[in-house]
Amino acid sequence: MIYTILQIVGSLGLFLFGMRTMSDGIQKAAGERLQAILNFMTVNRFAAIFTGFAITAIIQSSSATTVMVVSFVNAGLLQLTQAIGVIMGANIGTTVTGWIVAILGFKVKISAMALPAIGIGLPLIIIKKLEKEEVGEAIIGFGILFLGLSFLKDSVPDIKNHPEILQFLSNLTGSGLGPFLLFVMVGTLLTIVVQSSSAAMAITLTMAYAGWIDFQTAAAIVLGENIGTTVTAYLASIGTSVNARRASRAHTLFNVFGVFWMMIFFRPFLAMINMMVPGDVFAPGSANLIPSHLAMFHTMFNITNTIICSFFIKQIALVVTTLVPEEKGNVSGNYRLKYISASLQDTPELYLLTIKKELAKMTSIVSEMFDRFWEVFDHPDKKMGGEVERLKGMEDFTDQMQEEITRFLSSCSLDSMNKVSAANVYSMMRITNELESIGDGCYNLIVLAERRYKKKLKIDKEAVEDLRPYADLVHEFLEFITSHLNAHLSRQDLEVAQKIETKINKRRNTLKKNATKRLQHGAEVKAELLYIDVVRHVERIGDHCLNVAESLRQVY
Repeated sequence: MIYTILQIVGSLGLFLFGMRTMSDGIQKAAGERLQAILNFMTVNRFAAIFTGFAITAIIQSSSATTVMVVSFVNAGLLQLTQAIGVIMGANIGTTVTGWIVAILGFKVKISAMALPAIGIGLPLIIIKKLEKEEVGEAIIGFGILFLGLSFLKDSVPDIKNHPEILQFLSNLTGSGLGPFLLFVMVGTLLTIVVQSSSAAMAITLTMAYAGWIDFQTAAAIVLGENIGTTVTAYLASIGTSVNARRASRAHTLFNVFGVFWMMIFFRPFLAMINMMVPGDVFAPGSANLIPSHLAMFHTMFNITNTIICSFFIKQIALVVTTLVPEEKGNVSGNYRLKYISASLQDTPELYLLTIKKELAKMTSIVSEMFDRFWEVFDHPDKKMGGEVERLKGMEDFTDQMQEEITRFLSSCSLDSMNKVSAANVYSMMRITNELESIGDGCYNLIVLAERRYKKKLKIDKEAVEDLRPYADLVHEFLEFITSHLNAHLSRQDLEVAQKIETKINKRRNTLKKNATKRLQHGAEVKAELLYIDVVRHVERIGDHCLNVAESLRQVY
């Protein structure tokens, strides 16, 4: 018995490893295309549903898709109603796995295709000149997946040789509400334990094919698996924004609602599936028909549930908004990227979109810091108020952003990304550091402004006026990188950035010369030295802006 259990666990492990390998290979091969698919999310509810279906069908993991969606809601990339549509589509997309397993896993000799697939994929990985490593990895993952499924089929004991199991199961099965809820619970727990609805589906199909459970019982377990798969997104939403938590609750609500109405129409629905798929699955000795019938049941249930709920997306959003109310009086100044880090193993390339969003937020913060400094410095009669403390808080926030974003990017497995995405990781790290340096520069500037007021240092009015076009150039540069942050910078755009930097440098030299002349004519030394410090810090901000532009030009 122990040996059999270990065989089953090992086979399941091989199945999961193959699925992960195949998923990683597909992500690396189609990472940029997957990012393009996300642009369709915001069109309408049907585009969102199709997007969820397409991504899940490609990466073969509804949990990864829903976790990713919660991530995007957390970062502000998606609205709640759009996220609900994508989650609905993900539920349909996950049925593709069931069809692959049902058709290829039980109607074709698996070993006949598993080893050749590995044989085809291996040269694609080894021969670097072909530049098809991602495709090779996906093919090998496909082979390992079915090799694991083959072992799983062979590991499950034949029910004919274990009549005691059949007797035990017959005592549990039945047509009442009790057995239905029991096996729904079994499916939920099974998915929570293996952390993969696809793996849980494979186990259910294998047990049904071996004659352990009938079609009705297997269908109830599949319904439970639909609920169990929501747990991953629920756990990942802990500690995230209110809307992210609402998105995960919507996923749970959507799937639980589906099980509720299916509980009422369960037997008629099974009869309809039996008519749609060739063969009478209810006839004695028809266990071999269950995989295809079960795959159809899974698909039709999710499609029907999605069609019903797609007309009530706004209402679902209203319900989860009530379940997860806005937080009041608990605004924290701490920055966290905890959620995305926890989800690193799932679709890392797609999460780079979230990082881009965070970098845009960081750019907006440092731009505001510079504008606040100049507003104070340009108006000598304006009181400082709490500007130093305010900018200190913003500078601390950018420090936290740099730390969290850098930690996430440095923990990305570059081996699981395509070359463009891997290079983007380095560019994003450099951009993060440059933006943090701009924040430091802005804080240093506001400290200089405070010193000017406290020491009552008098700077020549014309000298302050000369700073205006200088500050305007830096403001222009900050606006430039803000508008180009999430796109590849063309050669012409980089030339524009270099011209702005050249103007800043020329202006710096002129301002320093003028300050030197004023010193020679008896101007206050402390005031002019502070003035030169301001010029120096502003010019450095221009340097950092150029570094950001160069990073955008390199890859992105």
